[in-house]
Amino acid sequence: MSMTTATSDAGRVGASMTQLLEQFRNGKPAALARVVSIVENHRAGFEQLLAAQHAQLGRARRIGITGPPGAGKSTLTTRLTRFYRDAGLTVGIVAVDPTSPFTGGALLGDRIRMEEVALDPGVFIRSMATRGSLGGLATATREVCDVLDGFGLDVIIIETVGVGQSELDVARAADSTLVVLVPESGDSIQTLKAGVMEIADVFTVNKADRPGADRLRNDIELMLGLRAGHGAQHMPAHHGVDLRQVADRDAVRDAMNPARAARAAAQAEHPEQWTPPVLRSVAAQNEGIAEVADALDRHFRYLATSGELRSRRRARLRERVMEVVEQQLRQRLWRDADTMSWLDAQLDGLEDGTLVPFAVADTLRARSSALLTGAAYAPLPTPQGISA
Repeated sequence: MSMTTATSDAGRVGASMTQLLEQFRNGKPAALARVVSIVENHRAGFEQLLAAQHAQLGRARRIGITGPPGAGKSTLTTRLTRFYRDAGLTVGIVAVDPTSPFTGGALLGDRIRMEEVALDPGVFIRSMATRGSLGGLATATREVCDVLDGFGLDVIIIETVGVGQSELDVARAADSTLVVLVPESGDSIQTLKAGVMEIADVFTVNKADRPGADRLRNDIELMLGLRAGHGAQHMPAHHGVDLRQVADRDAVRDAMNPARAARAAAQAEHPEQWTPPVLRSVAAQNEGIAEVADALDRHFRYLATSGELRSRRRARLRERVMEVVEQQLRQRLWRDADTMSWLDAQLDGLEDGTLVPFAVADTLRARSSALLTGAAYAPLPTPQGISA
């Protein structure tokens, strides 16, 4: 391809991006769908599209919904979406589906279950395939959420694929994380793994009309109480103490019942420290949805007043930069033919033991310094009216 042709193609891409961004800023749904597709698939110009709306980010609330398969996450997402729409808010849904082994795309099961809100003009739904990501989210999930935020949607709901205890990435992508469990989730020791316990800002025991729901709720509250130290807090020394003479009997009862203490702490209107409430819901019958939404609202107010919201969002920005750097380094190294040829030439030494992987890695990093620090490609022209 001649330089003149390449310049002409780049100019057409730049003009196309400028027009697309204008439509995007004017609130055109078709433009939103196209921008999401470009960003999700990292097509030419996606960096410029993200950069153009970066200054607008932070207006939308981001809610992550996670839990084991079959917990009713999609139904709960649908009911919450309807609740927010009735309140006059616009909603974006990023539903992460398993990857099709045949096409590599999303299986679209979540979108089928969300048919009730799919045609609402105030709702935008995008199903995304995990594409091998093991953290419950697709690789570009956070970038797509940025697009929805930049478009001006009020609430963004991120529903994970439902792979169980490994879906911890959602806590880093959302402001508030709702963990959905069901009585059939398994025994309490298996269900209440430390990772799942720590990412949850709100719990709901869905399908709470089934046997075992109250026991599961009590188990979760017990673990929360023990983790927060409610079992020892306010407990008087037991030697020679007549508990009948203790003034604060409520404190004693709480100390003897950590689950009760955790439930009381979760109901505090202005808590110094957030204790996740454990709620009951039957999403299929639209029961408990208002309570879940209220708990999420209270958590967001807590984040805003405590300064934790800013801390979480700053951490998200730091991780975003780290992700971009790692992605660029991988692409520059492993897509470079000379680097791969050199690496293949080291395999004999690695195989017979004269070389070790650490030494090869050190040498590879040293010989690739110019590749890693130089410009890997000529950037596309910045669309008009957008600072680089």
